[in-house]
Amino acid sequence: KGKCPEDGWDESTIELFLHELAIMDSNNFLGNCGVGEREGRVASGLVARRHYRLIHGIGRSGDISAVQPKAAGSSLLNKLTNSVVLDIIKLAGVRTVTNCFVVPMATGMSLTLCFLTLRHKRPKAKYIIWPRIDQKSCFKSMITAGFEPVVIENVLEGDELRTDIEAVEAKIKTLGAENILCVHSTTSCFAPRVPDRLEELAVICANYDIPHIVNNAYGVQSSKCMHLIQQ
Repeated sequence: KGKCPEDGWDESTIELFLHELAIMDSNNFLGNCGVGEREGRVASGLVARRHYRLIHGIGRSGDISAVQPKAAGSSLLNKLTNSVVLDIIKLAGVRTVTNCFVVPMATGMSLTLCFLTLRHKRPKAKYIIWPRIDQKSCFKSMITAGFEPVVIENVLEGDELRTDIEAVEAKIKTLGAENILCVHSTTSCFAPRVPDRLEELAVICANYDIPHIVNNAYGVQSSKCMHLIQQ
């Protein structure tokens, strides 16, 4: 069913399943010498065994989630992985999520690609509203994508640093909504900073028709962070 089983498989069953998937890839066919652009060729048997001989590329040109005909096993594993991760995200608290895909990238590059995707929808935009967080990768991602971060300082409430909602809205009015690519908020962070006020930011974004990107790195295991996203 593409979901996490109630009772997990034992390791030998998982290994058997992975080996069965591997022999569905054309580079592992008997007597085959693959020379295609995605064919896997590994000189070291140790490396091949480490990866269960799953060494054929997946996807099609321009679409990483498309099925690769020559790699039926790897494509199936990719589809299954995305499906299981979607189930995990729902179990973690975001029940309304409709789709997800796993890519081998960390926070900065993932955010960069999100910003570049939004550029096609908002060609006039050059600013990103960003409640401050002292973490380099999310800051560098905006610069790398070619946008100018507009840093909104947080406000001290008790012993916590919280999002300055009024400052965010004031900056949107000053810059003009059409010139803003998105509001870039953050959930997980080091104390004394707490998760951004996602619900209030989402209302502002909806009112001004501005996209809202949430950096939820390390936040999936936090029920508080996931609840905020779900709301």
